[in-house]
Amino acid sequence: MNNINNNNNFAHYFIIFLTSFLLWVIFSFYYGKNIGNEMLESLEIWTWDSKSILNDKDLDLTKYWEVYNLIKLNDYDSQSIDKEKLVDNSIKWLVEWLGDKHSEYFNGEESKKFNEILSWDFEWIWAVVETNEIWVIIDRLIKWSPAKKYWLESWDIIIKANGDKLEGLDLYDAVDKIKWPAWTIVKLEVIRKGETSILTFDVIREKIKIPSVESETFDDWKIAYIALNIFWDETSSEFEIELKKYLNTDWLIIDLRDNGGWYLQSATTILSNFIEKDKTLVVTKYRDLFSNVSYPSINDWTIYKWKIVVLINENSASASEITAWALKDYKKAILVWKKSYGKWSVQKPFDLVDWSMLKLTIAKWFTPNDVNIDKEWITPDIEVTFEKEDFEKTYDRQLEEAKKVLNSFIQNNAYQLTIDKYKSEKKEVVNNKKVEEKVEKK
Repeated sequence: MNNINNNNNFAHYFIIFLTSFLLWVIFSFYYGKNIGNEMLESLEIWTWDSKSILNDKDLDLTKYWEVYNLIKLNDYDSQSIDKEKLVDNSIKWLVEWLGDKHSEYFNGEESKKFNEILSWDFEWIWAVVETNEIWVIIDRLIKWSPAKKYWLESWDIIIKANGDKLEGLDLYDAVDKIKWPAWTIVKLEVIRKGETSILTFDVIREKIKIPSVESETFDDWKIAYIALNIFWDETSSEFEIELKKYLNTDWLIIDLRDNGGWYLQSATTILSNFIEKDKTLVVTKYRDLFSNVSYPSINDWTIYKWKIVVLINENSASASEITAWALKDYKKAILVWKKSYGKWSVQKPFDLVDWSMLKLTIAKWFTPNDVNIDKEWITPDIEVTFEKEDFEKTYDRQLEEAKKVLNSFIQNNAYQLTIDKYKSEKKEVVNNKKVEEKVEKK
């Protein structure tokens, strides 16, 4: 009897165990599958990353750690070394060694200041500046900026701000000396190429809002003038509104001077007003060829067939250069003034630990003819530079010459012929002037 009871108990427990096991298997299968897979995938990612770093034959860090350990064990002041700064400076040097000024590493504090600058939410002189080992250099001027209003120029070297030397400061410390607050004066001492003495400028800081598009007409509505000051998300629609105002004009001047670019999509939409549907405007190329993107004209109604002159200068960059080059490539416009800035690359920010950030060039732009001018520039068809007296009289020599070029363009009705004839006439004027000066000296 006992044996029968024992057998029944065993069967009872076995059924409970089997049921529990099956329920556990079912639960694990349905509810644990995703969790398990996620854990497995995470492990695989971690394992792959670790292997890729540890086994990277292109970068052997043995020597780096050897030097660090020698410093740590033997250097007299090694105990006072700021390890965080050591890491930051090592990374900075690594990124600088790439030779690309648009790729940068920012520590936590610098990242915060960079985002502040990117938002434009502060008051200062509105110039794009860079630092070298010694001074602060004006890289580009922004249209409508106090810096431009008070006749600062690209490549000016700022040595002092309100009497404070900027020598040896990093970019953000230098900017802190120049900015804040609006409607106060900052006295800048500047070294300028071609000048024998230090120049002084009293610049009133401002918090500015740059109008995206401005327009007017010249010569009794014969010439439409549209200035593109920056490429925001609304710029293309604003441009088209202005364009439609001037359908009865004969010629068009597009002013891209001091336009540093920004949104590529705005530039390609604007170009689509002048270039036939599906023609390539620009190509963005990545390391992975399959990621390349070609931007075609999306025109689906009317092509504006005006004779066009585009004004560019050394502050015209990025989307401005794309706009100017595409119009030049398709013989839609003649470019006037000085060579452009030469930025044909795309940067992407990568957020790192401790709020630091790495900004890297991940792609480059290529023209319809597969040309990249990054670190170079667009050379204008007709070069016109300011004379010294133009600054004093606030005379826009480039704009006035652009009007003359347009007149010639209409008369000749040929792109290259207009350029060649204009240059020939200018050369003749210069030679005659030299002859007259020689006669006066005699």
